[in-house]
Amino acid sequence: MTVPVIDLQELPEKLTGPSAWIGREMAQSPEKWLYRLSHEDIVDLEQAAEAFLDTGKDVGEISKEAFPLGQFAEHLKELRKTMLDGVGVEVLRGLPVEGYSQEFAAAVFCGIGAHVGSARSQNAQGHILGHVRDIGADPNDPNSRIYQTSDRQTFHTDSADVVGLLCLKKAKEGGRSLLVSAETIYNRMRAERPDLLEKLFDPIATDRRGEVPEGEKPFMEIPVLNWKDGYLTVFYQRQYIDSAQRFDDAMRLTPKHVEALDMFDALADDPELNFSMDLEPGDMQFVYNHSQLHDRTGFLDWPEKSERRHLLRLWLSLEGDRPLPACFKQRYGSIEIGNRGGIVTKETKLHAPLD
Repeated sequence: MTVPVIDLQELPEKLTGPSAWIGREMAQSPEKWLYRLSHEDIVDLEQAAEAFLDTGKDVGEISKEAFPLGQFAEHLKELRKTMLDGVGVEVLRGLPVEGYSQEFAAAVFCGIGAHVGSARSQNAQGHILGHVRDIGADPNDPNSRIYQTSDRQTFHTDSADVVGLLCLKKAKEGGRSLLVSAETIYNRMRAERPDLLEKLFDPIATDRRGEVPEGEKPFMEIPVLNWKDGYLTVFYQRQYIDSAQRFDDAMRLTPKHVEALDMFDALADDPELNFSMDLEPGDMQFVYNHSQLHDRTGFLDWPEKSERRHLLRLWLSLEGDRPLPACFKQRYGSIEIGNRGGIVTKETKLHAPLD
């Protein structure tokens, strides 16, 4: 697939707006990204979840219509705006998950997701509800998914417009969530090393890690940075870029590409540019993948299986979202706004596993 050649001189010298934030400033201004659920919000959500579960339907079948909300629906409209036009991250805090069954927590989470967008498959099995926990996978295995280990993930994007996380259990130590703005990284590289920034607009191979749609290569060739219709869109997972070099027909990384990727990583890791948070049980974090990158530090888990770190994950496609370059079809299948993202193979059948 041909990727348009980008001339940096035709792009802005500096990207501005709420999503081009500085991490240090975000850490000092939680009012920009933290919403504390009120008692009325919680009652609204619990009543909707109870009504849906009484129907006996699978949680994966939740729709906006099947999960009617009162006053909290208005805030979820604002959350969508935060994703599309605002800072690109929001945490909803205070859901009392300790008193919920896993099915009930999943119903609340999927119901919220249905008001924000449409859920997408997160793996070849068609899971729209992912379980983020250490299952003992080997992070060095090129077919492993990093989120199924206890290792640090490094900054990356997921394959959907928005990723949502609901924390059920936190680790004994570590597992902090980190966020950084791709637009801020662009601004810093444009000012300091435009020659390296230019290399990030080249097609770069990213490993599919064994989840290969029919007729596709075992890797994608999508630039780290993409420009279309006035939007800078990021697509990144460094471990998967490095492991794609195992394929003979993957584009070789030149020393200049490696230098550019290293600078991108160094800026993402800069504590001035990123900020971190501990997700507490009941916290729901939503991140806009096209302008933000997220990460998770390594962690030490509890010995008791029932107490181990466990998060639920949603991938969402949003109506009214930005257009994506044609090269994203390699990952998203369709780039139709409101109906894109996720991982779909020939065997994929959508459902929401609860364990």
